[in-house]
Amino acid sequence: MANTKLTQKRRTKHTAQQYLDIAEIRDGVVILRDGTFRAILMASSLNFALKSEEEQKAIIYGFQDFLNAISFPVQILVNSREIDLKPYLKELDVREDAQGSELMKIQLQEYREYIKELVKVSNVMTKNFYIVIPFAAQQAKEEGTLEKLIKGLRVRGGLSPYTVSEFERYKDQLWQRVDQVSANIRNLGVRLVPLSTQEIIELFYSLYNPDTARNQRLPYVEDLEIEDVRPESLAESAPTPEDTERFKTLTKTAPDPEEAERLYRERRSRES
Repeated sequence: MANTKLTQKRRTKHTAQQYLDIAEIRDGVVILRDGTFRAILMASSLNFALKSEEEQKAIIYGFQDFLNAISFPVQILVNSREIDLKPYLKELDVREDAQGSELMKIQLQEYREYIKELVKVSNVMTKNFYIVIPFAAQQAKEEGTLEKLIKGLRVRGGLSPYTVSEFERYKDQLWQRVDQVSANIRNLGVRLVPLSTQEIIELFYSLYNPDTARNQRLPYVEDLEIEDVRPESLAESAPTPEDTERFKTLTKTAPDPEEAERLYRERRSRES
């Protein structure tokens, strides 16, 4: 039998942050790793089937006018989740035990059995509706191409992408789009509410952890202690040259203006 050498593979701890496109959530704004912004608005529902024929046509034409009025893409998200009625059934048991009237106890028992049978024959679902509005810093006209390129490299390098003044300026431009969408959708009878930072975190928490979110509520963001984990600190031992190359996109710094301009010219020459 040929001699074989067994080498112990170096284990690397990975975090969920490495696989998410979200770089930061600040002041109700989602900042992606490519430097673009997102605002998430929760929308109320509209019972289209109960409307008259004239009202249905008015809604359709109004939505058509809304699509023609905007000059940027929007994403409409429908989130369906099965309702867990176990906590509600437990609450009914508590109320039944605390009820002094025998008649009310009987009614609570019948109602609880009705809910149990309803869950058996069909899944009770809840739907939430969201509108996602994007904004890219590259769309700002007051900045040059070189500054926009450097900002994109800084975000992909894991650095803080924007200063406070830059973030506030881009946030104002994003909120102009939010106001435009809200005004047009309001004419259809649909109410829009922008999600706060806490609500956005809870939304992504429930999307990525649906089972855990049912039983474990996420604490308030002010109470969380968040540590910025660097890629080189994820390994149990010193990083190898292969790991250093693999994590280079997460740890590289922004180039100086001359280097960034050279990279930009090379890219433009290849495209042309």
